[in-house]
Amino acid sequence: MYSFAQRADTRVVDEPLYGHYLRVSGAVHPGGDEVVAHSNCDGDAVMRELLQRAAGMTRILFIKHMAHHLVELDRGFLDRARNVLLVRDPREMLPSLTVQIPHAELADTGLQQQYELFQHLRALGQDPQVLDARELLLDPEAVLRELCNKLDLAFDTGMLQWPAGPRAEDGIWAKHWYHAVHRSTGFASYRPKAGFPAELEPLLAECQPWYERLYAHAIRAN
Repeated sequence: MYSFAQRADTRVVDEPLYGHYLRVSGAVHPGGDEVVAHSNCDGDAVMRELLQRAAGMTRILFIKHMAHHLVELDRGFLDRARNVLLVRDPREMLPSLTVQIPHAELADTGLQQQYELFQHLRALGQDPQVLDARELLLDPEAVLRELCNKLDLAFDTGMLQWPAGPRAEDGIWAKHWYHAVHRSTGFASYRPKAGFPAELEPLLAECQPWYERLYAHAIRAN
């Protein structure tokens, strides 16, 4: 999201369905009550409003969703969008996720939902793009150039850097989740994580097949 926000032709929206997800799922997240209190928690209404806004815009509307937020929702809006799935190796993702969600389950990772979305979109005749976090960090420019090419967009070198600190578009949950991105000024060099918590091995085993199915379609670094 921070990368696409640097484009002059793009307006970004941060997880507009988070409140909807918390309402219908009952999930307990850091700051969840505050998110619900400050959000429109009717997901269908949220997406109708965003699509109406997009129809009147001359700029690209980039909407960042979490796959597991798309529950009990009319997903017809996906038919009217170009869809990109961002995935991360669960061996590297799970230790970070469980800092905020200590008892995370497969559904909290969004990986199964992402693969099901991928299959659904392909069945509709779309060509959803898959970005893998490791491949992106290995060669940000090459991967983003290829993504832009697939989306029929001109690549903008400004996408590689951004000012440190929060953005106006950040959701109110940023104080719980965005510490690292607020310190960043671009894509950091990829460094594999050392070790893996033994207690997360069962969850890793659940996640890995879904991740590998998605990674098979990911844009590769040069």
